[in-house]
Amino acid sequence: MKQLRILVFSAGFGNGHFRAAEAVIEGILIKEPFAKIIHLDFGDFLSKRLNTMAKNLYIEMIKHTPKLWGRFYYKTAKLQPESMIQRFLNQLGRSDFLKYIQAFAPDLIVCTYPTVSSILAQLRLERILHVPVITIMTDYAVHSHWVHPGVDRYMVACTEVKESLVSWGIEAQRIHVTGIPISPKFEGEMNRGHIISKLGLNPDLPTFLVMGGAYGGVKSVKRICKRLADSLVPVQSIIVCGKNEKLYHFLEEVSVQARNLIVRLGYVHNVEELMEVSDLIITKAGGLTVSEALTKHLPLVIFKPIPGQEDENAQFVQRLGAGHVAGTEAELEQLLNRFLSYPEDIERMQEKAAIALPGRSTERAVDDLIQLALDLRMKQKIG
Repeated sequence: MKQLRILVFSAGFGNGHFRAAEAVIEGILIKEPFAKIIHLDFGDFLSKRLNTMAKNLYIEMIKHTPKLWGRFYYKTAKLQPESMIQRFLNQLGRSDFLKYIQAFAPDLIVCTYPTVSSILAQLRLERILHVPVITIMTDYAVHSHWVHPGVDRYMVACTEVKESLVSWGIEAQRIHVTGIPISPKFEGEMNRGHIISKLGLNPDLPTFLVMGGAYGGVKSVKRICKRLADSLVPVQSIIVCGKNEKLYHFLEEVSVQARNLIVRLGYVHNVEELMEVSDLIITKAGGLTVSEALTKHLPLVIFKPIPGQEDENAQFVQRLGAGHVAGTEAELEQLLNRFLSYPEDIERMQEKAAIALPGRSTERAVDDLIQLALDLRMKQKIG
């Protein structure tokens, strides 16, 4: 087969779009090691000022006024593709996109961010762009921003998302339920005993994984960690602080005085290993994080999901029976008390998590992409 050429677009608005794109690239290179793949950030095609302003506005709203973000999300959730706002967004960076695409001449374009997907889909609809556009949705619910009749193929998380897209008028045959692509390392074989030993954990105690770096504020996460450290019911905790230095230093003092083991980590690249040895994860509800946890059959306690897509993802997990949502510290405290006192509740959630997703999401998405590229080349030969 002639060298496969694929252009991948993501964006720096939240880490999930980027991680999904990287997972697809990783999966393609496993199957087609000589493929030529370029991964671009949508924001690089905007003016530097506009891109910086948009990112800062998004981050500030998520951090400091999440309810305002939620109102914006739901207010725009039912906008039609031909709405004035969408028509304006569809004009962003058009000529620059076209120039780049024509120079690279890809077989396919893969988008994990809705704005760039809509811009390119509109160009497809106008017959200006002649390269198929594949949109990979990175959440468990559909916002109008993802919906465009010019998208050639959708790859979605679950049947519910497919049904929602169909209700928007997207043809069912153009929607493939692949699951949200995650790094293939989450499905690789792991030596659980070795990881437990490396982290200094007790193999006979329950392990709670806290993704503390996902939370902007430190106070509530500190209290979660202190609660686990001082629990009368034996439990060990892995706290991932990310780039949150205040939390990392606070835990140094807590761990010295703790009744229970606290393993504190900074920014990590082995989340799959931490999930492998954990019995429960306390986290936010990004689509990628939810997919990674469910793939590892790991139940979730989702603490203070951000209104909008995170809340939708959290409700999906709760409907599955693979996790619970805690909107306040008091609710979280109740859940932790319950799971520490009744570990069989965690086991029931683990069983639900194990059957929540079909697995091998990235492999399925990549097989679909490669087959699409082959079919297109065959048509071009015949034509």
